[in-house]
Amino acid sequence: MHEPGFHIAPATPADVPTVHRMILALADHLGLAHAVVATESDLTDALFGPQPRAEVLLAWAGEAPAGFALYYGNYSTFRGRCGLHLEDLYVEPAWRSSGIGRGLLARLAQITLERGCGRLEWWVLSEDAKATSFYEAIGAAAQDEWTVFRLKGPALQQLAAWTRASDAG
Repeated sequence: MHEPGFHIAPATPADVPTVHRMILALADHLGLAHAVVATESDLTDALFGPQPRAEVLLAWAGEAPAGFALYYGNYSTFRGRCGLHLEDLYVEPAWRSSGIGRGLLARLAQITLERGCGRLEWWVLSEDAKATSFYEAIGAAAQDEWTVFRLKGPALQQLAAWTRASDAG
């Protein structure tokens, strides 16, 4: 995809340090830098290992990385169709309001359709009014009929260890 002043391309293994740096910048922007434990090695395995679990698009302004979108596939049993989930979208501060965020989303929309997927979804922090306004301006609609649940840490380990025998107690 070519837009005035920038281009978008799939990330390569050589881009992993750039993607990692932008993930750290995104986390810092959101006040969540303390939550990042992902390493470049983790990203290399997730993006380019024997079983890739996610993909990344990079936006380039000339030779400078200007933003990224990390996404992966999902599936709706009710619809009987695949979809894409956008995990993170980030644009470097110097390139915000230049069309790069919209360009990354437009390319993701194209990939969604090319793959025969029925939808493109993502989550937005409730307090991020600027992001919410941006997404609504491109036609995205907030979904509030479902509540996101998360299982992690000791609770995840405890459930994973459960067996019917352990319930017989």
